[in-house]
Amino acid sequence: MTHTLDNPIYNALNSAHSAFSSGTDQVKYYLEDIASFAGLKDNSKLDFEALYENSALESLFIVFTPAAVDIPDQWKVIAQIDMFQMIYESKEIPTGTDIDFVDLDKSHVNQMTALVELTQPGPFRARTIEFGNYTGVFSGDNLIAMAGHRLNPTPYTEISAVCTHPDHLGKGYAYQLLREQIKRILKKSEIPFLHVRNDNYGAIMLYKKLGFDIRADMFAYVIKKTTNKSLSDD
Repeated sequence: MTHTLDNPIYNALNSAHSAFSSGTDQVKYYLEDIASFAGLKDNSKLDFEALYENSALESLFIVFTPAAVDIPDQWKVIAQIDMFQMIYESKEIPTGTDIDFVDLDKSHVNQMTALVELTQPGPFRARTIEFGNYTGVFSGDNLIAMAGHRLNPTPYTEISAVCTHPDHLGKGYAYQLLREQIKRILKKSEIPFLHVRNDNYGAIMLYKKLGFDIRADMFAYVIKKTTNKSLSDD
């Protein structure tokens, strides 16, 4: 792996997100109440063994790899998600009209969690908001759309948690939220990127409309620690 984004979780935990990191030089993972992501230096069998040895019983992680890998037996594979990694390399903000956003904070976490559970854009935990720059759209007192930052492998910032309540689809909120996130990332002199399921054609079309290009395939594995330590017992 030669590009920073080939291993975005590990590189984020080695750079901008080092304060959120546990583990070793070989394997790193986010504090449990921040996120469930783990980054492995080389995504090798030895790395998976090191993650097993350096994590708590019943740990569940999400690991990203740029190519499909065989997960060792001491990990139960809960899910495999085939994705595209997309990147925004323009220096210009996409066209659009600015709308009023609310900067979300800890007082909004319950509503954010409820919206995530309803729309399933990806995992969200009690302190995930500390990744920062979460913005939302409200209808009255109800949060109906949001987006924010997630992985930050310097100089790249991932846009994530893009979701809209089903009763408010088709109003352009996702486009405007993404546009706002791009604006904020460019203001930091960083480069926006994101991940999307490779069968989520509607989202892919939206991201391309904004100016994102597919950079690479990416595989996400949701894995849970088991009591089978056959690899380490060899």
